[in-house]
Amino acid sequence: MSQDVETLEKLQSARGKIEEELGKVIIGQKEIVEGLLVSLLSRGHCLLIGVPGLAKTLMISTLAECLDLKFSRIQFTPDLMPSDITGTEIIQEDRSTGKKEFKFIQGPVFANIVLADEINRTPPKTQAALLQSMQERQVSAGGTTHSLEPPFFVLATQNPIEQEGTYPLPEAQLDRFMFSLWVNYPSDEEEKRIVKTTTSAEAVTIKPVLNRQEILELQTLVRRIPVSDHVVDYAVELVRKTRPGEASAPSFIKEWIRWGAGPRAGQYLILGAKARAALNGRPTPDVEDVKFAAHPVLRHRLVLSFNAEAEGIGSADVINKLVQS
Repeated sequence: MSQDVETLEKLQSARGKIEEELGKVIIGQKEIVEGLLVSLLSRGHCLLIGVPGLAKTLMISTLAECLDLKFSRIQFTPDLMPSDITGTEIIQEDRSTGKKEFKFIQGPVFANIVLADEINRTPPKTQAALLQSMQERQVSAGGTTHSLEPPFFVLATQNPIEQEGTYPLPEAQLDRFMFSLWVNYPSDEEEKRIVKTTTSAEAVTIKPVLNRQEILELQTLVRRIPVSDHVVDYAVELVRKTRPGEASAPSFIKEWIRWGAGPRAGQYLILGAKARAALNGRPTPDVEDVKFAAHPVLRHRLVLSFNAEAEGIGSADVINKLVQS
């Protein structure tokens, strides 16, 4: 137990250093950084939604540097094939024996942090190859299974503006993402700082704060954190209230929601609450930690009704009202 307390203190200290290192390159976006760290510690995956130019790629590659993890970026396009992601087998000749054999060449998914840029630009068959890797944490090729080295963290980006020529992810595949994070525009002061720093000649060096083994230990610690029954009850009740068919569902849910969140949402609410408590040096999560996780966990799991769309109601409005009720 004392070792766990020491690890919690180490994590809290590391969080400050990670934010400091990221701050050399990324200005603002503290909530997004917290969401990414919570998701990583929970062994989840993230969907990042934001217009181009908000430093999503830079943020993720810098985070990989801070954590001393292998990073790869996949630009999703309409002609991208599953083998372009997972890897392919080639015939190779052994020069000493002259014997030909198949050799597997690993694709970009074989990294610790994988950025799937504009995931909705590629057909469902290719999307499925990545989503299968996310779920099973392994790749099958030529009858052989290749395990992906932990930690394995996928961040997929989507542009909310351009929807022409895209292949939207179906609800079943969206459910595999722990968090859906909306990257907003910077504030006035932040934007001035961005312009000043990005147009200067100053070079920035990022120092690693944690390493792969330490991150694996922290992920294990998050799973061991105890949760009180009333926090679990709150999380489960919150998820159940999103379902219009439930007796406990408020009237606005029955009016605005067609389909609510499944049991996986409750699991991610508790995991997110545990990870956030750990990041803040606390040995157990409370209801406020569940409320923090509510938006990123539920946002992409609610299917709005025609009434909600006609009234201009978004999933964020529904979640706000639900948390306050």
